[in-house]
Amino acid sequence: MKRPSGAERKRAHGRERIPRPGSAQAPPPDHGGRLPVALLVPGDEGMGLSALGWQVVHRLLSREPEMAVERFFLGKGFHAPQSHDSGKDLLLFPLMAASVSFEEDFLPLLRTLAAAGVPPLRAERPDYPLVLVGGPVAFINPAPLAPLADAFWVGEAEEGLAEFCLAMKRALFEGVPKPTFLESVKNLPGLYVPGLTKTPVRRVVAVDGADSTLLSCPAASSFTGPSAAFPDALLLEINRGCPHACRFCAAGFVYRPPRHARMDDLMALVEQGQPQKVGLVGTALTDWPDLLPFLRWLAARKTKFSLSSLRADGLTEELLTFLRQCGIRTITLALEGASERLRRAANKKLDAEVFLEAVERAARLGVNHLRVYIILGWPFEGPEDYDEFEGFLGRIIAARDRGHGAKTREFMRITLGASSLVPKPFTPLQWAPMMSEAGLIAAQKRLTEMTRKLRGVALNVDAPFQARLQGVLSRGGEEAFRLVQLAADEGGWKKAMRRFEAETAEILDRERGADEVFPWEVIDLGVSRQSLRREYERAARALHSPGCPPKGCDSCGLCGMDAWLKPEA
Repeated sequence: MKRPSGAERKRAHGRERIPRPGSAQAPPPDHGGRLPVALLVPGDEGMGLSALGWQVVHRLLSREPEMAVERFFLGKGFHAPQSHDSGKDLLLFPLMAASVSFEEDFLPLLRTLAAAGVPPLRAERPDYPLVLVGGPVAFINPAPLAPLADAFWVGEAEEGLAEFCLAMKRALFEGVPKPTFLESVKNLPGLYVPGLTKTPVRRVVAVDGADSTLLSCPAASSFTGPSAAFPDALLLEINRGCPHACRFCAAGFVYRPPRHARMDDLMALVEQGQPQKVGLVGTALTDWPDLLPFLRWLAARKTKFSLSSLRADGLTEELLTFLRQCGIRTITLALEGASERLRRAANKKLDAEVFLEAVERAARLGVNHLRVYIILGWPFEGPEDYDEFEGFLGRIIAARDRGHGAKTREFMRITLGASSLVPKPFTPLQWAPMMSEAGLIAAQKRLTEMTRKLRGVALNVDAPFQARLQGVLSRGGEEAFRLVQLAADEGGWKKAMRRFEAETAEILDRERGADEVFPWEVIDLGVSRQSLRREYERAARALHSPGCPPKGCDSCGLCGMDAWLKPEA
């Protein structure tokens, strides 16, 4: 990290202050004529260095000669933050851009603003700084943060974020007050200014006009470091979105259309970065037709690699043999539903026999750790689904043992990971109630009983309380911001949730009416409400629906994205 100068250290510790930007007497901040941009990353440095979204923003804005972008890792938000790059005080930055990926990030963001002396409520900030919130939360459901944010960036940063920041730079340096500036940009594509913008706000998407299946600007990490989850790895985005249309998965709906990167673009990023290792990121890696050729290219140049979760039907003999030759010894497969009926309800197009063949193949080829993921708390589940899963778990063990054969030195451990279903906005399950904390705990206990005596099988579960918290913050309206304020005042989420019980019940514990208007519908993601409702009704009947076709939206028309992607008249 660059060592701050003496003047910078003075400013960082409050001994030298500049006037509040945008006030009648305040000159533009002295950053060599550039706009000072604070990029706020919830969590610590290690968490930040393992996330791609904000690094895309950093790369985009840092390329602009009229901007001075600095990083702030917020931790838990208790202390006034200082720039990771220069040690400067957050108050020196008239634009504070927060990249928010998870609902639990709301609390450190609120704490950070308060600790820095920035009023957390936008109504209390008539002047600069301007707090801009981006990331997945901004276009899945911005309502719970609307009392805090001056504006939201709705969609993909590649499609216009830099232009918005340059417009703010011009306004700031010309002495334009913040309310006047926000009024002038309130209907800019991709911008949602609460209380000003005409809604719904259309999400902006970086789509190649000639080919909606192409990811023309794949994300790549800008920074690595020893504290990152992947300390020496260049993270590469292989695909964005997912064509399989699993009904619980927000990524499969909010990132439509699903797009694949060009192999040549990824090769160029690797050649430029010269990393020791590459981490492949995507929701549908095995759907990428160039996966194996790209991995062979990495291996030929002696670049190590790691992969995120794979689909069992994509784990072919050829691919798995190659992965083992490259030293990969851990494989992750997503099963999702405990029973075939639940998997149909989820629209998880998974052949149980294909899954078992993948398990047997992995054991035979010497994989020593298999991770299997399932989801608990489906609105349609019952005891019979877990009875079926107990039998299927036995079949997984048998497939592993067949794969081992007579070998005794090779043994494949199995870790069963069970997460709690949070019915997310803009998915077919947005109408569904969420299972109670007691119900989720009971399901986890049933899994514990199943796995306790199984040799080589471990169970990892999430915290149902945290899942319910995520549910409130992802499905609530502006009233959910009070929960964040309570958590800041009461010292944490648990005390706050006890004081928010009535609202929690209203947000989570009921099935929404078919015609109920949702707080997140201030955003237009492109997938029609009618198609989501149709999929919810098919889920209740455990019926499959087709996913996105390989040829793109023009060849489909089921969800409305084909019409949405066409230029507006």
